[in-house]
Amino acid sequence: MGAITRIIQDEVPGIYVHSVKLGNTAAADRNAGFFGNLNDHVDEVCGELGSVAELQRGVNLMGFSQGGLFLRALVQRCPTLKARTLVTFGSPHGGVARIPECPSEGDFLCTWMRRLASRGVYSWYIRDHVVQAQYFKDPERLDQYLQYNVFLPDINGDTDKRNEAYRDRILALDKMVLVRFSNDTMIYPASSTWFGFVDADGDEVPLESTDLYREDWLGLRELAEDSRLQFVTIDGKHMEIGEELLRSIVSEHFGTSGRAPALRVQG
Repeated sequence: MGAITRIIQDEVPGIYVHSVKLGNTAAADRNAGFFGNLNDHVDEVCGELGSVAELQRGVNLMGFSQGGLFLRALVQRCPTLKARTLVTFGSPHGGVARIPECPSEGDFLCTWMRRLASRGVYSWYIRDHVVQAQYFKDPERLDQYLQYNVFLPDINGDTDKRNEAYRDRILALDKMVLVRFSNDTMIYPASSTWFGFVDADGDEVPLESTDLYREDWLGLRELAEDSRLQFVTIDGKHMEIGEELLRSIVSEHFGTSGRAPALRVQG
């Protein structure tokens, strides 16, 4: 993440960059990417950011992989956060129909997460303690998803009791930029990075065909109609971002935002 901080600071001189971290060590932060309750994580980060003086006048947000999903939840749920621009890279906004693969066989935390998830993502312990289970959405068991998933149905407006404040806070953004990777096999379906998904037959359902968009539960249709919702495709696999391309994205979307502080979070 240090390299990304330097790129942001190079492209937007004088910008303040804050990196979200859960726990007091790098190991604790990485562990929180696999285990814990996302509702508690979002509340914790909201409280943390309220004490950072540099972030109180407005902030740009950049999230990588699942981190982008968490930042979007933060925008919706954190009333004290004055979010301006949200950029996410390969983030599963629509959920995942398969638990993400591990990037390497030697990744113990990821392997353990997948073993736990395989025992049943909707079981009482897994759904509350395994992060990836909390944005898992089985298109063949949507009734169980709605009944037992403790995180995604709420922030995506899938419940009967929708929080109107979520929509208001999304609409308060200057813009939302959703970056998708052309050969993303980590996130399934890859269309989730643009709020799409698949139906029970495995056929892709783009954002524009969802009730989320048609009924505008989160304000995404209004953002799109105002040209404030942008879809970007990057050639390559999940999180394969070249430095030159990253610099261009930072310059384009953060460089004209009044030098608001940048807040970033890793996946």
